[in-house]
Parts: sequence; structure tokens; C-alpha cells
Amino acid sequence: MIDLVIAELQRVLAAKDAAPAAIGADTVLLDGDLPIDSLDLATLVVALEEETGREPFKAGFRMFKTVGELAALFEAAAS
Repeated sequence: MIDLVIAELQRVLAAKDAAPAAIGADTVLLDGDLPIDSLDLATLVVALEEETGREPFKAGFRMFKTVGELAALFEAAAS
């Protein structure tokens, strides 16, 4: 799942004409080194929901800060 999150995040960055970044599980999504904002993050989440068919936020918002935490939410949504 982490690979999918990273791939989708790279697509979001490319759409913004942002330089590809080194992204790992500990990469902070907002207020970190990545040039993304909350709208970009929402775009990423929707793309992941469409790609996986999983909805980790169906019951409400769940806090996450890093790529790894977002991937874990999508993995848990499969259960």
C-alpha cells in the first residue's frame, strides 16, 4: 500500500509541475518538505479511494501526518 500512496503522491506533485521528491513512510504530508497543500492532499485521498475501492474516512476523519500513516489507514480499511 505504501508504494501506491507514494506513486499517487508523485502524480499529484507532477500535476503541480513540482520536482519529484524523495518520499518514504516518514515523509510529512502537510507543513513538511513537500510542496502540497490541503487541496492536494484531498486529491491524493480521493485518488487512493478510487484506486483501492477503500474508504478509510467513511466513518469520519482520522488523523494522519505521514505517508506511512495514510497508507496504514487504507490498509486497515480493507479489514
